[in-house]
Amino acid sequence: MKTKMKLLSAGILTGLVLFLGACSSTKVTSSWKEPQTSLDKSQKIMVLGLVNDREGRLRGQMEKEMVLALKKQGYLAVSAYDEFGPKAFKGLKEEQALNKLRKGDIDNVLTIVMLDKSKEKSYVPGNSGMYGPFGGPYYGRWWGYYNWMYGRVYEPGYYTTNTRYFLESNLYSIRDKQLLYSIQTETFDPASAERMAVVYTNKVVSDMAKQQLFSRN
Repeated sequence: MKTKMKLLSAGILTGLVLFLGACSSTKVTSSWKEPQTSLDKSQKIMVLGLVNDREGRLRGQMEKEMVLALKKQGYLAVSAYDEFGPKAFKGLKEEQALNKLRKGDIDNVLTIVMLDKSKEKSYVPGNSGMYGPFGGPYYGRWWGYYNWMYGRVYEPGYYTTNTRYFLESNLYSIRDKQLLYSIQTETFDPASAERMAVVYTNKVVSDMAKQQLFSRN
C-alpha cells in the first residue's frame, strides 16, 4: 500500500512539474528609460512591429494589443499596419519616413522587434519516474519491480521541442530624434501568437509604469 502511495505521489509530482514546465512565460531581461522623461497624453504614439514575414500574424497581434493597452493608459495610440500598411516605410530615406509620420501627426514611435527565435530539445521522462534499479521503494518486491519496468518498457520518455522568443521594444521621440525608453524580454514556449502578444504587452506596459514613463496628467 505504501509503495502504491509513493508511486502515485511521484506520478502527481512529475505531472505537475511537466505541466508547469509546459506553461509559457515572459520575463524582462533589461530595461532603461531616459531620466526625467514622461509621456504627455496629448502626444500620439504609433506602434510599429518589425517581425519576419513568417511571423506576420504575430506582428499584427503585437501591434493590436499594445495599442489597446496604451489607450487604456489614456494615450492616443495607433497601429503602423493599420495607419500606413505592412511596408509603408520600405525603401524610404530618413527624412521621407519622418515627413510621413509628421503628416500623420505621430509624435512617438514604439517599435516591437523580434531579435531572435531559438528552439531547444529537451527529454521528458516516461512513467518510470525517478525510481531506478536498486534505488526505488520496489526493490525486493516483484510488484514494485514489475510496475516500474512496465512504465520503462511500454511508456518510455520522449523528446519535446521548446521555442524561445527574444523581443525588444524601443520608444523614440520623432521631434527630438531621441530614444526615450528600451526594454528587452525573453518568452518561453508561448501557447499562441495571441497569448504571446497579451503577455508581452502586459510586461512592457507594467515596466513602463514602474519606470514612471506614463504621465499622471
